[in-house]
Amino acid sequence: MDMQEEEDENIIQRTDERYMPEEEELHIKLEYIDKWCRDLKILYLQNNLIPKIENVGKLKKLEYLNVALNNIERIENLEGCEELKKLDLTANFIGELSSIEALKCNIHLKELFLVGNPCTEFEGYRQYVVATLPQLKCLDSKEIERSDRIQALQNYAEVKQKIREQEQVYLLKRAREKEEAQRKMQERKDKKENQMKSKLGFDSPDSLQNKENHHAEGDREQEMWRTVEDDDEDRRFWEEPTPYTPESRLETHRYIEEKRRAKDNIRESKKKEKPLRTLVTAEGKVLNVNVPKLHFSLKDDEENNQIILDLAVYRHLDTSLLDVDVQPTYIRVLVKGKAFQLVLPEEVKPDSSSAKRSQTTGHLVVSMPKAKEIILAKQNISTSIKHSDCNTLQKNARSIQVEKLEVDPTKYSFPDVTKIIQGKERIGQGPIRLKPEKTTETKKCYVDFENNDDVPPLI
Repeated sequence: MDMQEEEDENIIQRTDERYMPEEEELHIKLEYIDKWCRDLKILYLQNNLIPKIENVGKLKKLEYLNVALNNIERIENLEGCEELKKLDLTANFIGELSSIEALKCNIHLKELFLVGNPCTEFEGYRQYVVATLPQLKCLDSKEIERSDRIQALQNYAEVKQKIREQEQVYLLKRAREKEEAQRKMQERKDKKENQMKSKLGFDSPDSLQNKENHHAEGDREQEMWRTVEDDDEDRRFWEEPTPYTPESRLETHRYIEEKRRAKDNIRESKKKEKPLRTLVTAEGKVLNVNVPKLHFSLKDDEENNQIILDLAVYRHLDTSLLDVDVQPTYIRVLVKGKAFQLVLPEEVKPDSSSAKRSQTTGHLVVSMPKAKEIILAKQNISTSIKHSDCNTLQKNARSIQVEKLEVDPTKYSFPDVTKIIQGKERIGQGPIRLKPEKTTETKKCYVDFENNDDVPPLI
């Protein structure tokens, strides 16, 4: 019997030493909490694949610690949590029930949760915990009565012995589970290596040539084959019965991560295999392309005989990510590798063109002088004169109009206008005849009236 026990202990130690390096890849360590968060009172760490409680002993003010749904197999390193009142260890893998003796130092501990741990299946589990931790008020959401405590203390020695024996059986079982998990992991690695070798062998020169000849059809068939294979693999993985162990939980996590990475790789490969946008056709025709989907405006500046392109690139985009190529008949701008190409309405001079960034909007402004020079006619003076100058010209014009030239009346003869008007009055032609009586009455009204023939009458 002694030889058997010694051999079992060696198996346990040997399995731990061999298996732990494989588990280190997915372990989440509690680091820096004791240095950066010393005033924490509540700490939630559930569902994180944590294998060990560590680096929380300096959290003096911690009152509630939740480490449910992790891979913890032993209660330890909580002696420094002086204010700890509630500890949740639900759905872990605690099989070493005697490790709860470390909680005797936590005198303020009132609630403890161990539901879902292997130790809860031990005979005398509740009596042992109640007798070991007298400060507890509630265990697994069930209040501890005074009668329960008295009964647990009466049979404490016998219960403790049973717990020790069941612990040894559980540890042997765990050692075998670790060995089995190690073996399965090695088989899985060998299987993956064989699959990789078979794939490399499948991609021979002949097969590569066939793939090039039937590229589209081969891709569809390969994608369908991969989908069917993945579905079969998923079904086998999830339907295969596995023991409830930390290793199975780690394996599930690894499998999910591998599937996620495979999907990401397929997505990235599809992005890389995306065909390039055609900028110039086989016949040499330049196409209008706007891959970055930017707003733009093309202006024909006839005054300066040039064409101006205003491209609304992103304001905070670095100028080093822009590449401008001006050709006689078109312009191409690469914005972060995405092509913007526009056919110009007229031929331009690429050597004399210039590109600038607006300091306010960040737009790219490209000025392209036209290859064909145009001679513009002189503009009217009125268009180039300012408003203030127009006012001065109007004043001068008025002063010029007031001045008149003096003419010698002896050298020129003018018709007598007064006689023409009087003759019309005497004749009385027209639709209305003038009455001489009224004219005589007006003459009589003015006493100082003098008739001067040189002055024309009022009409």
